[in-house]
Amino acid sequence: MENSNNSTNTTNTAAATTTTKKKSKLCEICNVSRPVLKRPKTGEMICKECFYTVFEDEIHHTIVSNNLFKRGDRVAIGASGGKDSTVLAEIMTLLNKKYDYGLDLFLLSIDEGITGYRDDSLETVKRNQEQYQIPLKILSYKELYNWTMDDIVKEIGLKGNCTFCGVFRRQALDRGAVMLKANKIVTGHNADDIAETVLMNLLRGDIPRLQRCVNIITGSEGALPRSKPFKYTYQKEIVMYAYFKKLDYFSTECIYAPNAYRGHARDFLKDLEAVRPSIIIDIIHSAENFHFREENKMPVQRNCIQCGYICSNDICMACDLLKNLNSGLAKVKLSINLKRGKDSNNNNNNNNNNNNSNNNNNTLKLESTSVTN
Repeated sequence: MENSNNSTNTTNTAAATTTTKKKSKLCEICNVSRPVLKRPKTGEMICKECFYTVFEDEIHHTIVSNNLFKRGDRVAIGASGGKDSTVLAEIMTLLNKKYDYGLDLFLLSIDEGITGYRDDSLETVKRNQEQYQIPLKILSYKELYNWTMDDIVKEIGLKGNCTFCGVFRRQALDRGAVMLKANKIVTGHNADDIAETVLMNLLRGDIPRLQRCVNIITGSEGALPRSKPFKYTYQKEIVMYAYFKKLDYFSTECIYAPNAYRGHARDFLKDLEAVRPSIIIDIIHSAENFHFREENKMPVQRNCIQCGYICSNDICMACDLLKNLNSGLAKVKLSINLKRGKDSNNNNNNNNNNNNSNNNNNTLKLESTSVTN
């Protein structure tokens, strides 16, 4: 009799264990469907439909809680054809309709002139334009600066080329947005990107930029306001959203990117994340809570005396870099700065202040573009 009871208890325990296992295999939100992924942010095992819902709702909450837009805004979406900007176009289109934001959306692409990379990715952007029926503007470095990134790399080599590209791209986005008569720009910078930037600025001791890099809106002091709806969105979830939605995006990395300093910060962040999965958001929140002394804040913004662009010096960094490229000094000065571990802009300001009158054709072209509507 005792053996029979033991057998029954064992059977009941096994059945309960089986039931528990079955329950554990269900989505932790709806408790109905099978999970398809584990969220890196929360550790939850969730199904595809619940993932769509929480992913979209969290971005909507970020937009609303930070007052990123108001009805009637003309918003230029920075579109590269990559996963981040493609998902951004999808999300902005979807949320604009779902929650009636009342926004006029545009796609804005910058052609840096990288053969075998940007020309292919722009084809993806064109297909996205057809899919979402959003007006598209493509603006090239060649058109703005009379240089392509291929030309610049031939001139200066692979070291430091990302400095040129980053400066030119930021200004090109602003100028392109002006041409579209947009009053705001959105970019696909995600939580991983921002955490990497925080680490980079810490390692470089760049306190003013450390303060600015975690702001969800930048440029409000003069240039067009730029916002990051994906500020708290993990890159892994953006990739999974694009995969599950079968979005059309370009996945090849820039051929010049492997030499970028950001790559070291990215590798370091991955190592930290393996030990502490919440490290990405933790880094962002830590930087948000930093208190900065007055002397460490970004300098007052002014207009570049050559092209009129917003900057913190008499001459903006784009005009500074262009001047050095056109005079053949870029490679020499970049080499000196790399050895000293300084940003190229710091070493060139004095030379530029003494040569403000030496405008070249490219600077004039940049100036004329700045007033184009």
